Amino acid sequence: MRLTVDQLRITLDRRPILHGVSLEARKGDIVGLVGPNGSGKSTLLRAVYRSLRPADGVVRVGEDDVWTLSARAAARRTAAVLQDATGNTTGLTVAEIVALGRAPHHGLLGRDGAEDHRAVQEAIDHCGVRPYEDRDYASLSGGERQRVLLARALAQSAQLLVLDELTNHLDIRARFELLDLIRATGITTLAVLHDLDLAARLCDHLVVLHEGAVVAAGPVLDVLTPGILREVFGVRASAERHADGVIRITYDAQPLARDELEVADPADAETAAR
Repeated sequence: MRLTVDQLRITLDRRPILHGVSLEARKGDIVGLVGPNGSGKSTLLRAVYRSLRPADGVVRVGEDDVWTLSARAAARRTAAVLQDATGNTTGLTVAEIVALGRAPHHGLLGRDGAEDHRAVQEAIDHCGVRPYEDRDYASLSGGERQRVLLARALAQSAQLLVLDELTNHLDIRARFELLDLIRATGITTLAVLHDLDLAARLCDHLVVLHEGAVVAAGPVLDVLTPGILREVFGVRASAERHADGVIRITYDAQPLARDELEVADPADAETAAR
């Protein structure tokens, strides 16, 4: 399902956070949101999964503005996996956590049916959590927990995945395995990723946020130019696709001097890249 964000503006405590942000994720695309800390990435996600109402602009999932949908209808379309946001999981097993993803599909009686059971079992198998489905969720490692949270999102049968730093605190193997799981879902995905190398590996397109505005958007190699990496992220680096098809970033040994950072204007990043 297509995601469209059009001229989104968000203000918190009278302070502008996002300034006319627009982006698009086509059906099946994985779009990465990258940018320095405080650039507005998580705030944008909150607007997309209907947790924070914008001051202006629109978020459409499919053809509908998410704020014209009921909370239940919106949750049937969009599943969010956030950093350590599981609510009260005391005493819940892995299978019970995954089953929580079916809540938007339940009627007033809240009873599980055959379709709920099928969705939960398929999600458990897809994310490889069958070996510990009966274990207490609290007893799992960080990587195992992230797999369970992704399984819960898949059980939701949503057509848009919203992921906020899903790979944080994971070892490199667990990160790669999780990225492969996300890619294999085939679901339209908007993901905040702190690690540019992982973003380049996972995403079809990137959107760079800086100080609440989009400064670059497009295919990975069109976005991760030396100019953008310098002006927005403050590093000397370049990105290229290697023979195995993976895009990798090469960083210079010496960081930019502080006076070099202060001279440049992020708005000129694309010009500098040329």
